[in-house]
Amino acid sequence: MSGMRTTLISTAAIASMGLGYGLWSVISPGEQRRKEMLKNLPESNPVRMEETRQRNAMLMQVLKDAAETSDNLARGLGPEK
Repeated sequence: MSGMRTTLISTAAIASMGLGYGLWSVISPGEQRRKEMLKNLPESNPVRMEETRQRNAMLMQVLKDAAETSDNLARGLGPEK
């Protein structure tokens, strides 16, 4: 009885993995669609990429300035009580 139970459980596990792989292969995009998606990413636009770099540089500068000061910058944000 134990051997049959183990076989049944193993068969069910293998079947569920096969079903998962089958569903994954059905919903995953094809090579043509994948290339089209990569082409339309924001990082593929040089102007957009430069804007992102500048924004990240400004954010890092603000974080660096905040780390160097001993003032509580969070206190200046929000409504006064």
